[in-house]
Amino acid sequence: MSEQTTQSQPRVVVVGAGMAGVQTAVALREQGFTGTVTLIGAEPHQPYDRPPLSKAVLLGKSEGSAFDVDFEALGIELRLGREVLALIPGEHRLDTEAGPVHYDVLVLATGAEPFMLPGAEGVPGVHLLRTLDDAERLRPVLARQHDIVVVGAGWIGAEFATAAREAGCAVTVVEAADRPLAGALPAEVAGPMAAWYGDAGAVLRTHARVERVEPGAVVLDDGTRVAAGAVVVGIGARPATAWLAGSGVELGAHREVLADDRLRTSVPDVYAVGDCASFPSARYGERLLVHHWDNALQGPRTVAANIVGEATGEPPAVYDPVPYFWSEQFGRFVQYAGHHASADTTVWRGDPSGPAWSVCWLREDRLVALLAVGRPRDLAQGRRLIEAGTPMDAGLLADPAKPLKAATA
Repeated sequence: MSEQTTQSQPRVVVVGAGMAGVQTAVALREQGFTGTVTLIGAEPHQPYDRPPLSKAVLLGKSEGSAFDVDFEALGIELRLGREVLALIPGEHRLDTEAGPVHYDVLVLATGAEPFMLPGAEGVPGVHLLRTLDDAERLRPVLARQHDIVVVGAGWIGAEFATAAREAGCAVTVVEAADRPLAGALPAEVAGPMAAWYGDAGAVLRTHARVERVEPGAVVLDDGTRVAAGAVVVGIGARPATAWLAGSGVELGAHREVLADDRLRTSVPDVYAVGDCASFPSARYGERLLVHHWDNALQGPRTVAANIVGEATGEPPAVYDPVPYFWSEQFGRFVQYAGHHASADTTVWRGDPSGPAWSVCWLREDRLVALLAVGRPRDLAQGRRLIEAGTPMDAGLLADPAKPLKAATA
C-alpha cells in the first residue's frame, strides 16, 4: 500500500456509485473502518437504486429511487458527475475528468453498460433503460401511449413491456431467439412464459431479428415492418470496464474483471464487486458472472470485511453466494435462486400453465437451483436448502402441496 494513510487506516476509493459501490462504502463504516472513504460516480444524480426504474419511476409513481443513506453522517465523500478515465496501479492513482485521485485501496464497482442495437445509435425514438435519465426520457413516451417496440425478451424487456401495457401502450416485443429468456433459462422452462405476453395484451414475435430502425418503424430481417412510435432496446449488458485497458487488471471473456474468491483482482490493493466482476464459486465449481441486484448487495460485505481484515489480521472472507434475483412481469412475481448449469435432474412443482409453479434443479440429489413463479415460500425454503446442500427426495419434491423443506431425503 502507499504510505499516505489516515490514522493508519488506508484511503479507500470506490469507483461506481450504484448499489455495489454504495453498499461497499456503507459496509466499510458498518464494519468499523475509520479511514477515508471516497465514492466516485459518473452520473450527477445522488446515488440511486435501479430496479424501480422499470417500474415506479417509469410509470410516474415515484420521482426517483435515491438510496436512503446519509453519506455525510457516515463520513463518505461523494464525487459525482466524474468519469474515471484510467487506472495507474504503479502510482496507486486514478485519472478522472476532474484530475487525479490517489488511493491506498481501490474498489471497482462500475457495473454494466447496455448493448446498443447495431445501426440504431442516434436514431430518434430509440431508447435504453439503464439510468435515471433513461427512465425520465421514457416516462412521457408512455404517457403519450405510443406504439412501442421492445427489442429483446429478457428480464428487462419483459419488465418494460409490463409497464408499457400498464400505461396503455400497444406493445410488440421482438426476440431473435425462439423463446423469451433464451439466455437465462432452458427451453422447457422459458417456453410457458411466452403465453404471458399475449395474456397481457402484448405481441411477442420470436425468431425475429431487427434489420434496421426507421422513423416510425422497425424493419425485421424478413421484411416485416412493425409500427413504432418508440423503440426500447433490452438485448443485454456487458461489464463497464473499457477504461481499465492497459491497467494490468485481468479481464475475462465477457470483459469482466476476474476477481478471486475474496473479490481481489490481479492487481494488488484493487478489489472488484457487482456486475463488473466474476468470481470462482466452489459451490458450483465454475466462475460466475452475476448481473443481478442481490450480488451487488452481498458482495460488498465481503470486500469490506477483507479490507478491514487486512488491517486487523482477521481471517479472509470468502465470497460464494447462492445467486438470487427476482422479476415482476405481467402480474407475476418470478424468483430464481442458485445456478442450474450443472444440474442432472429437473423437477416440476405445479402446472406451468397456471398462476403458481416452481422448477427445481438437482445435482446428485442436492438442490442447486430453483425458479418460483408466485410461490415465494418455495423460493425462501429452497434458497436455504441450496445453501445447506441438503439431500432431497425428487418424488416428494414433485408434490406442490408439500413444503419444500419436507421433501428432504
